[in-house]
Amino acid sequence: MPQLNPNPWFLIMLTSWLIWLLILQPKLLSFTTHNPPINKPSTTLKTSSWPWPWT
Repeated sequence: MPQLNPNPWFLIMLTSWLIWLLILQPKLLSFTTHNPPINKPSTTLKTSSWPWPWT
């Protein structure tokens, strides 16, 4: 069965993972976001209890 022969495809997969890990990933992780998150103060909403008619 030729599809079980990993000879040509294993080298291609290994090369592509090494390119991703060593070249592309550090370049992508070095970008800064254009819209960084803002630390907004947490506002707590005042809630009132529900006026149940049967109590």
